[in-house]
Order: sequence, then C-alpha cells, then structure tokens
Amino acid sequence: MTVQDPTQALAELHAGNRRFVTGTPHHPNQDAAHRAVVAGGQHPFAVIVGCSDSRLAAEIIFDRGLGDLFVVRTAGHTVGPEVLGSVEYAVSVLGVPLVVVLGHDSCGAVQAAREAAMTGTTPPGHLGAVVDGVTPSLRRAAAAGVEDIDGIVDVHIVQTVQTLQDSSALLAGEVAAGRCAVVGMSYRLAAGEVRTVAASPAAVLAPASRTDLDRSDQDDRDRAAVVAG
Repeated sequence: MTVQDPTQALAELHAGNRRFVTGTPHHPNQDAAHRAVVAGGQHPFAVIVGCSDSRLAAEIIFDRGLGDLFVVRTAGHTVGPEVLGSVEYAVSVLGVPLVVVLGHDSCGAVQAAREAAMTGTTPPGHLGAVVDGVTPSLRRAAAAGVEDIDGIVDVHIVQTVQTLQDSSALLAGEVAAGRCAVVGMSYRLAAGEVRTVAASPAAVLAPASRTDLDRSDQDDRDRAAVVAG
C-alpha cells in the first residue's frame, strides 16, 4: 500500500483503530511473504511519536504490520535531538506524509512531572530529563486553568505537536508545503480508542468521505479546536 496524502494516512490509522476497538483486526502485512517484501526497503505511511508505555503498542492499536509505521517512543513522548532527527529522516528521506504524537490517559510521565512541580523535588538520574520535557506543558495547562491529569495530558500532546514543528524547520516546511501533517492523538487505555486533540494543518481532519471517518471523528475535530485554541 502506497499512501502519499496526509488525509488518507490519517484515515488508514482511524480505520485500523476501529478494527482494534471492535475486536475485528485484520493483522495486515504480518505474514512471511510481506516480511520478505519489506526486507529490501521500507515505505511507512505514518510516523508515530509515542509514549514508551508498554500498553501503547502502535502497530497493535492501529492494526498495522511490518513496514507500515515508523515508530519513535520516549517516556511522555518527550522531544530531544534524537527524536527530531528520527522524524526528519522519516519525512525527508522516506517521504512519510503524516506525523502522529500519541499520548494516553493516566500518563505516568505527566503524573511524575506534576508531582515534582508540586513538591519541589528533582527525580534521580536521567528521570529529570523526562520531567523537564513535560514541564512546559504543565505551565501551559496551568495558564489555561487545566488541573485534571487527563486534561494536562491533552495539553502536553498539543505542546508536543507544536514543539516538533518549532524545533524542526524541515518538518515545518513540509507541513507548510502541504506534503505532511502533524496530528496529536490521545489513547484511552481501557477503551482502546484514539481521540484527536490537535492537528496542523487543521484541514487534514476533514474526511474525504463519510466512509473514511465516522461521526466520532467530528467530535474529535470539535475537541481539537477547543484544546488547541
């Protein structure tokens, strides 16, 4: 499958997530024949910048297989040079049209950062780098009057979408040219559903047809406008 359009790539992810939620996965591109096909090269249609949480396995959540997704994971989907370089490689070299920031409810990294801020303590070792990566989102949430943990998670996803583009002129240029889009999603651990909370450009959320994206995605677009605003 060759996907070069951000809207089509997003529709593929939504379709796969619906299959996962309803218990009707196709498990595409996971057989020996496809393994042999992609051994010679990869052509993923989406980058997933996700949290490292063990329950957030992108290929399972979106019902995809080998060669479909270019996955970059850190605790709390925090962004550093290695993450930016990985995203730029996927977008500029592999031609991936969609970057997704994938967070989730009850995020431990966000909880740890909030606890550190409330107690004035510094986590040991390199955990401090994770907390530092989430702290700007805590400030943004506080300024907006957002106090519940899952609301802060949404703000952090929005912040990460913005940080990726602010920190990478290459990615921002691809988005401006219409060749790529950056979308923020929040995953519900119990329900298995993804919910859109941010998008750049916003037009990528407009479905090509009602068969691609259902009514629940209209609700996603409404929520995204509120959070991003």
